[in-house]
Amino acid sequence: MDRSNYNKRGGGRNTGGGRGDYGRGGGGRGNWNQQQPQQYGNQEQQQYGRGRGGGGGRGRESGGQHGQHTYQAPAANPNAWNRVASGHPVGSQAPPANPSAWNRVASGHPVGSQAPTANPSAWNRVASSQPVGSQAPTANPSAWNRVASGRPVGSQASSGHSQTLNPNRHDLQVQEISNRMPSLSVTDHSKGGLVPIKRPDRGTLAMRPVKLLVNHFPVKFNPSSSILRYDVDVKQESDQEASSSTRQLKKAIPKSSLRQIQEKLCLDYPDKFPLKQLGYDGEKNIFSAIVLQAGTYKVEFFGRSYSCTIKFGNELNLSKLDDFVRANASQVPRDVLQALEVATKANLYREKVSVGRGMYPREHRKEDDLHCGVAAYRGSQQSLKFTSNGLIMCTDYSVMPFRKRIDVLDFLIEHIREVQSVDDINRYKNKVMAALKGLKVSVTHRRTKQKYTVIGLTDKLTKDISFEMEDIEGEKKPHMVMLTDYFKEKWGKEIVHKRIPCLKVGNEKKPNFVPMEFCFLAEDRRFPKENLGKEAARKLKELSLLAPENRRRQILNMVHDEYAPGRHGAEVIQNFGISVSMEMTPVDGRVLEPPKLKLGSSNGKTNFVTLDRQKCQYNLLRGKFVTAKPLQRWGLIDFTRGHRDWINLDDFIPKLKNRCTNLGVIMEEPLYVHETNMRDLSNVNAVSRLLNWFVEECRKEDKGRLQMIICVMPERHDGYKIIKHVSELEIGVMTQCCLSQNANKSNNDQFLANLGLKINAKLDGSNVELVERFPHFNANDHFMFIGADVNHPAAMNKSSPSIAAVVGSVNWPAATRYAARVTKQAHRKEEIVNFGSLCLDLIKKYVEVNKVKPNNIIVFRDGVSDDQFEMVLNKEMVDMKQAIYTEQYRPFVTFVVAQKRHTTRLFLDNKNEVGNVPPGTVVDTNIVHPTNFDFYLCSHFGGMGTSKPTHYSVIWDENKFSSDEMQKMIYDLCYTFARCTKPVSLVPPVYYADLVAYRGRMFQEVEMMETYGSGSSSSRSVSGSGSVSGSGLFGQYVYNLDQNLKDSMFFI
Repeated sequence: MDRSNYNKRGGGRNTGGGRGDYGRGGGGRGNWNQQQPQQYGNQEQQQYGRGRGGGGGRGRESGGQHGQHTYQAPAANPNAWNRVASGHPVGSQAPPANPSAWNRVASGHPVGSQAPTANPSAWNRVASSQPVGSQAPTANPSAWNRVASGRPVGSQASSGHSQTLNPNRHDLQVQEISNRMPSLSVTDHSKGGLVPIKRPDRGTLAMRPVKLLVNHFPVKFNPSSSILRYDVDVKQESDQEASSSTRQLKKAIPKSSLRQIQEKLCLDYPDKFPLKQLGYDGEKNIFSAIVLQAGTYKVEFFGRSYSCTIKFGNELNLSKLDDFVRANASQVPRDVLQALEVATKANLYREKVSVGRGMYPREHRKEDDLHCGVAAYRGSQQSLKFTSNGLIMCTDYSVMPFRKRIDVLDFLIEHIREVQSVDDINRYKNKVMAALKGLKVSVTHRRTKQKYTVIGLTDKLTKDISFEMEDIEGEKKPHMVMLTDYFKEKWGKEIVHKRIPCLKVGNEKKPNFVPMEFCFLAEDRRFPKENLGKEAARKLKELSLLAPENRRRQILNMVHDEYAPGRHGAEVIQNFGISVSMEMTPVDGRVLEPPKLKLGSSNGKTNFVTLDRQKCQYNLLRGKFVTAKPLQRWGLIDFTRGHRDWINLDDFIPKLKNRCTNLGVIMEEPLYVHETNMRDLSNVNAVSRLLNWFVEECRKEDKGRLQMIICVMPERHDGYKIIKHVSELEIGVMTQCCLSQNANKSNNDQFLANLGLKINAKLDGSNVELVERFPHFNANDHFMFIGADVNHPAAMNKSSPSIAAVVGSVNWPAATRYAARVTKQAHRKEEIVNFGSLCLDLIKKYVEVNKVKPNNIIVFRDGVSDDQFEMVLNKEMVDMKQAIYTEQYRPFVTFVVAQKRHTTRLFLDNKNEVGNVPPGTVVDTNIVHPTNFDFYLCSHFGGMGTSKPTHYSVIWDENKFSSDEMQKMIYDLCYTFARCTKPVSLVPPVYYADLVAYRGRMFQEVEMMETYGSGSSSSRSVSGSGSVSGSGLFGQYVYNLDQNLKDSMFFI
């Protein structure tokens, strides 16, 4: 093929970069932490690893046209729409001459109302939208309820399935919120706060039953016994000789040290604090099976003195657990459950390393060495919880990479590829610094258990370091001493490696210099998985993804080793009157029938999909997308020039065009093809100039708006983030990235089909749809699915904002296209603080597409734990209803929480079946909550490792779903995920919200690159129509994408 057909431009001189006028960018190294999945192909999840980039390409500067997007009213009277959206009557007028009067209207007060008068209670009723003359609830409570919730007293229930709340639909279930501002705060159950609903029924729908075993181990306890809780306060004693002016404030004692101090307390006072009758939570509480003697006790630990003050707190009666199990109490006694949790883990805390919920051994198996200064440690995760079967302990197998306890020099040689010997350390000083900074080390030249924090490396080599030595006795004047002489005279140690730097340990103001050869890594510190090399990551994955039978065996062995009679853990829990069963819980599951799916066809007829019986997967060999969109104006940037995995464009482009055409996506010839290398991804400025120049070159070929840029990269690289940031926030053009190694495979039809799935979804097409309507809804129900998630920064990050994302389906009734909104909020804040306004914006888009408001809204919330359910109800749902409700519009709302971060696993209990549970396996008995509306659904096929079901909890339901309807609806939705041809493990609204939140994290990380790295990029600001609006460091920043992308599935 004639390569000149693609208008490609060659590279610059001696660089392989693009031509142009803007010069070369500086070298850079990507080291931004990525933890969320990013797709390259058809795997459901894949981590997008770190990479390195250097140098800048060449090209021309050019900018595109940008415009600020605003929503248009769906009717001829946009002002009317705005008043409806904000809760004002359609017929209301613009603000009158009296702005304060208009403010009273906007807040629900009569225009003619005055400031508080002699009757304050009357004014209070006005302020809460109640009539001034209204009295407390009378014989007609339902009328009063309508007033309290903002509905007219005289309003009647609507008939049928209208968009106004219908009191006839079981008033107790159609729970309304008050519009009164004081009700916005979260309140506990005793103060009338909203709580999760109860289970309406048990599911019966099934294609076939299935026998299962679940990793829930029953826990027995004595209801007549109790646990004593004591407050413990540990403080480091101050130097009494130091003056108050020179005494420095002590830092908070680390949790790991607090546990060691508590153990030392038990060893020093064994009669008063018997170790096996106590459990310590690592902070402020000691739980005891016996009465302890209160008082203050002194403990010597690592050469420091600590005072431990013990005070009696309260008695926790296990009868409260029995009351909850017998349904005599509505709330889980969390204080008692916490005490039992600490007691069951007391021995584990002493013998193992604790990371989050995981417990890992202090020594790794020889075969689990990852050979990069890191080893894989096989451990467990466990927790206590209440189920329909009573109290259980859920235990799962877990693998975590830790730095090995080895000499610092050995660690560096193993960990840093370039460091082949000690002599290479000085040459790669920056990499050595990055690998060691912040780690804890111990020393070998003297006897001590003390640990020191590495704060850096010395500027000088060991042989050149000297320091001023002071005589403690004051007999000699301070004098300069060489470090080598000091170690020889003081400690009798001859320093061997003198031509490398020393470690700087301690604090910045007064550091200590220690030769590396006398230091070893002393802390069991978790190593970030994303920083592992390719081979180490592969081995860790193999250890993590155990086949179901192997995983089941590992779990049983771990429980037996800890809690079988005679084991240390069993001795501890026996003192608290607890015992753990050695057998998993049997349960009956059901396998749901997969939905009927349809694709498009050449003759316009419906093409029914045939699913694989085992995997429930379909292929696209003979089908087209239901709604295929043409790709008329696109370009391609090839970043593989000069790389060993360079792409053959003469082969790739025709194959991609043909495969997409077969799927119904008509692709024209690319307007422009540009070849360059990865140096053009070195920083934000370089990518911005490249993409703006590329868009301008394409515009010379066709004046229409460029629809998409396909970017081919030879490896995963931080430049991917920059491409997404610049293309989506600055130039307003969709991008589709792929890896050349996948494109170059001879049998790459599946890979090309996967690209086609993403391309069509980004062009607002619909790939596959359900043949039948979603369960529960009829032809008159205009339903909308909303997904919400919050992405938090990495564990070690103490300042970066959290990213909130909300998506909503916009095409009814197929529900295959979603619009998204993404915002920044305060660090680690789980509540989506502007949830209501985001939902209102998505509803406006729904109205724009369907010309009608949704009267049924189902919200899927991801990422919240059980104890945050009430926050979702009392904060987020309240905020949503206040934002979208008007007197004319009150849709039925359902809230469902989807949880993947749990440890429940399902195993087949049938000798004739092997492998994972089949797709569609659902369980809503025995292992679920005693009363709440929850279930486990394994919607996907597990080809590797052991499948993890998703735990769904319906916490609010005004739509009155049955268990069968809810389970079937979620399972059907899992087949509509836009970028693969099989059911996914997580309901798509939540899956999409997760992808959008991760995209927002990319945006934030690129902003950090601009601010703190990449040279001159710190002076750049986001320009064009894509912007970040808000004020303050953690104000409600909303990422406003270009108007051409804002309501598309750019995140696929």
